[in-house]
Amino acid sequence: MLGPIVLAILVAHAPVTTAQANAAQQAAASAAQPPAETPWPPVGVYRSGDGVTSPRLSKSARPNYTAEAMRAKVQGRVMLEAVVKPDGTVGEVRVTRSLDRKFGLDDAAVKALKEFRFTPGTKDGVAVPVIVSAEMSFATR
Repeated sequence: MLGPIVLAILVAHAPVTTAQANAAQQAAASAAQPPAETPWPPVGVYRSGDGVTSPRLSKSARPNYTAEAMRAKVQGRVMLEAVVKPDGTVGEVRVTRSLDRKFGLDDAAVKALKEFRFTPGTKDGVAVPVIVSAEMSFATR
């Protein structure tokens, strides 16, 4: 039983050629780089004005205050922008002013905003994706 295990370890540690080493280094370097940012606002998304109506909120949700953030007494606001899709749901969301990444309040705000529902914005009477701004507040009592 020891023979196949030793063989597998030897194969896994076989000498690497220069080309293989370079390819591995390039792969590691590209994995270490942050992903390219997507443009904001995304292509094809409108801002209110110039014939584009604003979406109207029809259902909101409250963000969950994480236990860790409560213990640390983190308070404040997270500012967000989101795309309201033509069906009234929330698509892409980005944090424009962070409150807390360490204890998860930014993530809680994004999650809550994705649960919002809207009457979609329109352009020329047709529902279109529109950017909205939102603010989520966190306060201990």
